[in-house]
Amino acid sequence: MSALSDAIARSFATGEPERQALSPLRALGRRQLSGFEVLAQSVATTAPAVSMVVLPVTMFTHQMLLSGLITIVVATVVVSLIAVCVSQFTRRMAAAGGLYSFVFQGLGTRAALTAGVAMLTKYVGSAVMTLYHGGQAVIATLGFFGLELREPAERLLVYAGIAIVILGCLVRGVRFAALAILAVESCSLLFIVGLMIVTGAGGQHAAVPPSDSAYGPLLMTLAAVFALAGFESATFFGPEAKRPLATVTRTVMLTPMICGALFIFSAWAAWSGRTDTLVNAYLHGTSTGVDPAVVIALNLGLGTSWLASAMASSNAASRLLYSMGIERVVPRLFARVHRSYRTPYAALAVIVCAVCAGAATFGIVGKSTGFGHVQLIARTAVVAAYVLVAVASVRFLSRIGEHTPLVRVAGVAGSAAGGIVLAYMLFVNMAHGFAMVPTVVLTLLLSGSAWQLYLRWRHPASLRSMGVFDTAETDDVLPGAGVFATDAAGNLALTAAGRTSGSR
Repeated sequence: MSALSDAIARSFATGEPERQALSPLRALGRRQLSGFEVLAQSVATTAPAVSMVVLPVTMFTHQMLLSGLITIVVATVVVSLIAVCVSQFTRRMAAAGGLYSFVFQGLGTRAALTAGVAMLTKYVGSAVMTLYHGGQAVIATLGFFGLELREPAERLLVYAGIAIVILGCLVRGVRFAALAILAVESCSLLFIVGLMIVTGAGGQHAAVPPSDSAYGPLLMTLAAVFALAGFESATFFGPEAKRPLATVTRTVMLTPMICGALFIFSAWAAWSGRTDTLVNAYLHGTSTGVDPAVVIALNLGLGTSWLASAMASSNAASRLLYSMGIERVVPRLFARVHRSYRTPYAALAVIVCAVCAGAATFGIVGKSTGFGHVQLIARTAVVAAYVLVAVASVRFLSRIGEHTPLVRVAGVAGSAAGGIVLAYMLFVNMAHGFAMVPTVVLTLLLSGSAWQLYLRWRHPASLRSMGVFDTAETDDVLPGAGVFATDAAGNLALTAAGRTSGSR
């Protein structure tokens, strides 16, 4: 206690600094979210209630009951290893850019821009798909009550109304949005788990047309990994969490475990025949004899889970755009924050409008080949981002001299597993003459280099300001306990006591 007593005594003798040190992310409103609210954001992005139905359908489609269960277990382990890699950054910094900012710390500008493109692609693509499905669930539920919406204008009105509600919730405030997401996803999980338990002994046999694809294991693996993807969305809210280094790290580690346990349970239920009624209700409605009340309840549960995921994905993407706007990597417009609610309203408006346009298009023209392309693009992008952050964690800890065997194993295993999945996807697509995955991978690889060259030509200062994270402010530090010096970007930053900007 003597050191603390000395520091307190010294603080009374220290005068006010001439210039206040402020966090570059303070406009978002620091230290607002509790641990449950951060966890709600992360869990909702994965849409666990939906995946608990979709994964059994995938298992039945490819006739992979026991092997599908094993695949989900392996996917949970691999994604948990990626979570260990991500946690190495969340223990040390809180960044609104999430994985984009973390990859910068380990691999530099070009890889960070590539990761930024990959994460924006993943979140926008995921939000488009979940908003489309959520809107379809709303339309189907209205149909059960006699309100048929067949005209394109009517369907467009539904999607526009949902988008306005989502945008209003997100702009209203991060805590308001988190609580709304938590309530919606909790109700969805209760619906799905309850229906799975109650209707499990219904005596039905799942009527799922088998697929003739020879690549069932690959498709099952992608479905399992993408079901778990989204656990990292909590990292985008580090600056807004009350105890970011502890809260976000805990959420990043717990989310794959929680969702993985739910998915393993649903896979076991499919293997043991307890999801047949649910699968029939999901695929065929009441045509297989399922009680209409079960179908309505399922539509409500899945619909709310889809919409919560669309909201959470849009929320995370807005923080990524906001962080890029602060760094001037994208137009400064995206860094604008609502004065009262402390939310990046410009980024939110752009993201939600783009998502609504994509979802409404599919809602009007139907799930064409383009929908499958969006799904494949989003899955490829998220696997690529996970490989980058796994490699970045190894490089980052090596640079700062804090490597551990666990992180080395997690980084190598996670990046290797992601690389194998990407390589297999490339092989399958190229063997069949499909250009989608090779095009996506090539675009991602070139995007970072092209973006870096453009910034170097038009906005060279932005390259020096990348990697923004929440820094200590003058009011966060006991007077006299540290020295604030100017960093490379011209901002005041906390340094070790007794050091100056010239010695840094």
